[in-house]
Amino acid sequence: MSEPDIILTESAAKRVAWIAERQSRPAILRLAVDGGGCAGFTYKFELAERQADDDTVAETHGVKLVVDPISLDLVRGSAVDFVEDLGGAAFKVTNPNAASGCGCGSSFSV
Repeated sequence: MSEPDIILTESAAKRVAWIAERQSRPAILRLAVDGGGCAGFTYKFELAERQADDDTVAETHGVKLVVDPISLDLVRGSAVDFVEDLGGAAFKVTNPNAASGCGCGSSFSV
């Protein structure tokens, strides 16, 4: 069995479901990669109304993570998690393709 293209952890799925319920929106988290940031690319998260036909979808406990084909090339094999620590709470991408990152954790290079 091959590795999944992308993974949504249980912690992240619970957080997306919690946010979606409060905003009366579907439990669909879109991950996109934008140019910019201190290391070259940044992760962008938003709730989506629906998935696109060409999206890659990971589903955990009924919550969907959708990624467009261009962004998927940069995050393939990644896991999206939700972490809470002294610095706050945030979605975090563990990206095996990132050659380097930055201190803020939301920017990376390949």
